[in-house]
Amino acid sequence: MKLKLDWTLVTPIAALVVLGAAAMIHSNALLVVSAIALALAVFAAVHHAEVVAHRVGEPFGTLVLAIAVTVIEVALIVSVMLSGGPEKAGLPRDTVFAAIMICSGAIVGLCLLVGSLRHHVQEFQLQGASAALAILCALSVLTMVLPNFTSTIPGPALSTSQLIFVGVISLVLYVTFVFVQTIRHRDYFLPFEPVSVTEGRDADEEDEAPHAPPGNGEAWLALVFLLLSLVSVVGLAKLLSPAVEAGVAAAGAPEAVVGVVIAALVLLPEGLAALRAARANRLQTSLNLALGSALASIGLTIPTVAVVSIVIGQPIELGLAPKEITMLALTLLVSVITLGTGRSTVLQGVVHLVIFASFLFLSVVP
Repeated sequence: MKLKLDWTLVTPIAALVVLGAAAMIHSNALLVVSAIALALAVFAAVHHAEVVAHRVGEPFGTLVLAIAVTVIEVALIVSVMLSGGPEKAGLPRDTVFAAIMICSGAIVGLCLLVGSLRHHVQEFQLQGASAALAILCALSVLTMVLPNFTSTIPGPALSTSQLIFVGVISLVLYVTFVFVQTIRHRDYFLPFEPVSVTEGRDADEEDEAPHAPPGNGEAWLALVFLLLSLVSVVGLAKLLSPAVEAGVAAAGAPEAVVGVVIAALVLLPEGLAALRAARANRLQTSLNLALGSALASIGLTIPTVAVVSIVIGQPIELGLAPKEITMLALTLLVSVITLGTGRSTVLQGVVHLVIFASFLFLSVVP
């Protein structure tokens, strides 16, 4: 896995140039170019993330991408909050909820489906999946369900002291998970040696066979260009968001769909990296990426927006509506069941994808 002077190095810089040009010059042509640059930057981010992950090993590699993407996602949400005012009080909730559904529904479902179609049955560490799901259940309910049932102030908002408490416990749970994942019980999150049950190996599997880790210089260069790629992805996503909002309004869809689009754009690099890992019979890496991203999205976003809300005096709404609570409960319940065996099949992937398709449909047609 060598880093060469190719499109993966040129694309992030070109995307930043397009971002700067589009920010100064407003034209439909530049919006189209920005959309193309966004797609290329996503693929470049996936490549550089894989280089870094290959150098530092699991589970640190997936953690690098999850935290990097989430930090920039938080920056995007905060910037929209600051510019949008009270009308954007529900954006953090909508984006985080969409991130959970995308990670645990779309990404996990696609990985289970694609991996099982190619390798019949795939194995993963049950202890790691169970630990991640336990934290995900606790974080989701405490941050997005409980605010509807508190009585200090009417839901779905929280009082200042409640918001501080929720932010602190979110951060504590996420930091504890990272400690367990990377230090205390790191072996729970290490992938099995990929052994396909199919006979022989085709040309694609030969290409996906393990390579020697890149050197320190290549890894550092990949990390720099990963961050540049992620910055360009989020910057271009923010640039295109007014067009997305206009399109959502023109279609008569609810405003929450904007949060879905933002989460989908930001999570594209992780989704593609997870899908490639599942196809290469490394399902554990896929689950580390998907579930880790969902946890980072809550554990880092909620404390940050809580601080911003308190500092600038802008209220935020965290409590989900009954329909969204139902979808969240169904997703968490099914995830606990389908990932509770340590083995995956096509059926599990289809179930997750059907739930995600229902989430998408009901987001547009509530």
